[in-house]
Amino acid sequence: MPDGREESLNPAGMRLFLSAGFGGMSQRKAMSGTKPIPEPKAFLNVSYDHFKMPDGADLYVTKFGRPFRKQLMPENWFEPEWFQKSREKLQGTSRVYKVRTKPAGGRCKDLVVKWCRVGEEVPLDTFTLNKFIEAEFNSPYEEFSLVMEMRARTRPGVIRTHKPLAIYVPAKRFELWQTGRSQSKIAQKKAKFRDVELDIYRQYILIYEWIKGVSSTRPEAAAAAQAEGRADARAFSREMLRRSITDMWQTGFRVLDVKPEHVIVRPLRGGRLLKGRNGQPAYALVDFELLARTPEYEEHVKRTRRQSYLERQRDRFVPPARPDSFPEHLHPMRILGVDYVHGDCESTNGKLWVVGNDPNLFDYFQPERWRRTPRESLSETAQVYHTKTKDEIQLVWKVSHVGDAPDAAESSAALVAHGYNSPFEEFAFALQLGGAGVPTTYPRAIYMLGQHSTIPPESLDPRHYGSHREIRMPGGEPVLQRERNYIVIWGFWNGLDEVLAIEDRHKRYCRGVNAVQAMQQGLVAPSEFDALMEKMARLLASAGFESTFLRGTHFLLTLSPEGALLRDPDGTAAVRLCNFEFLRKLG
Repeated sequence: MPDGREESLNPAGMRLFLSAGFGGMSQRKAMSGTKPIPEPKAFLNVSYDHFKMPDGADLYVTKFGRPFRKQLMPENWFEPEWFQKSREKLQGTSRVYKVRTKPAGGRCKDLVVKWCRVGEEVPLDTFTLNKFIEAEFNSPYEEFSLVMEMRARTRPGVIRTHKPLAIYVPAKRFELWQTGRSQSKIAQKKAKFRDVELDIYRQYILIYEWIKGVSSTRPEAAAAAQAEGRADARAFSREMLRRSITDMWQTGFRVLDVKPEHVIVRPLRGGRLLKGRNGQPAYALVDFELLARTPEYEEHVKRTRRQSYLERQRDRFVPPARPDSFPEHLHPMRILGVDYVHGDCESTNGKLWVVGNDPNLFDYFQPERWRRTPRESLSETAQVYHTKTKDEIQLVWKVSHVGDAPDAAESSAALVAHGYNSPFEEFAFALQLGGAGVPTTYPRAIYMLGQHSTIPPESLDPRHYGSHREIRMPGGEPVLQRERNYIVIWGFWNGLDEVLAIEDRHKRYCRGVNAVQAMQQGLVAPSEFDALMEKMARLLASAGFESTFLRGTHFLLTLSPEGALLRDPDGTAAVRLCNFEFLRKLG
């Protein structure tokens, strides 16, 4: 909403504003008599306790808010009559208030509640707008994530902030003209952060802990500074602003519209200012709707996240240090002999299985990290794509054919008799082959889409669904469901995991080409192509497998960083299997 809109609302508008979270008295009584049960959630690396209110509202409580869970319940601070009489409008252009909660659990709590302006126009001055033309208000989850990260990175006592306690999302839905939001701005945010809900029609209220003190621009702050022999009020506020900007930048952050009002100091009795460990006036920062990483730190985060991914992939099968070390929202599973980290995809209502025992790998494969990134088609006959994720990780993802009936006219009799493997069979076979010495590409994750398939279940090949019917998720649902589509995610072949974890910084990557491409590019002669087809079949047989429909596009040859074709000790080109939906065990 535009700045100050709430103050200018007529009585009807004020009632609409205050009814965002509450209905009539009967509803308030129902809410106060009900104790919602929290469900663990994680958005943008921040863990929340999610409370679903009886009226449809949502409350997301952080680790800082857990000790004040009772006070944070909306009936204890947002009930219309209480909120109207207990709030105090704070300095700033946004709708932000100090409010004391009702007594709950034997105590009250002073809160700062602020309406998130995500999707609205940023009211910057001309200079700032030209310098940061891309400036957009943070979404609520984005803001909390950045604040948490900045707090974790700063040295003790350097940058203090008010603690982020909770995000409250009233159930009331408004029309676009009432919210003041731009559909395009919200769409951009949703595209950037698809792992969090962002409803253009609902309000988001951020709840911070109240910090004792006053803005550095207030007369009492200036008086305390002058009592210590400092310069005039304006010079003092400028000095505190410069300190905060420098400290934030050294920590890797900046506020795109930084103001002296955002710097809080604490005058003490006797006319002095509270000091930090360095002997300088201590300060705390507030207002983070335009908080962002510095460009240098943003690049560092990307590099660090990629390096962490490579190291974790190398060690993905190392057993967890403690069996109970999994986050509450994730679960270890073992399917057909393969270990997975399993969990929900909040952004799509889908399910995800990530190969290995490391729960920290899970977020790398959330669909919003790779589903909408630029992609290159790798097949003329199937939905197979190469993409680089938002974390700069190269993947190959493919829509599974499980349940499809092979075309008898275009397929082998063996394929028609066996059918297409399930994603879980593909991954199990790939790891079994790797253990038997047959080179393969790396299985990474299996994603079950949230929406139902458009293909009628009765028209699907039922065989693999039947063989998987006893394999179930922690909630009891079968892992393989006729009503859902599946995407299998493989590592893009550019080198061994063990090598990339150590040498990635040198950017010396191998390159894979399938055997058909190699022949078309003149890397192998037609006669060698035929020999490589036989070699691949022999390798599979040596491990107890055969392909029901082996093709030259089903295995890769490898080019070194210098462009030379890698060969085995016998002089033949090294082969690496990259298609597993046609495999079956011999005998």
